[in-house]
Amino acid sequence: MQIDPNPVFRKIIIPWYDLDSLCFVQIFFMDMVMLFGIAGISAAYDQTDFYNYIGVPILLVSSSLGVMISTSIRLIKRFLAL
Repeated sequence: MQIDPNPVFRKIIIPWYDLDSLCFVQIFFMDMVMLFGIAGISAAYDQTDFYNYIGVPILLVSSSLGVMISTSIRLIKRFLAL
């Protein structure tokens, strides 16, 4: 007897590293990284010696924003699927 590959009652199994609480923690830490990057951008604008290094904080802000957006989209899709 074969097992039905698509039963009606099948629930999506979420791995431990993709739990809702850990996604919120990840969003929180990415918010802290984004604030750190914004502080770096303002520090680079204040001192002209560091203006050439403004790419690093911009990279921090853009990458943390990208992670926050992708995690938020994942959470929204999960909450709408319930």
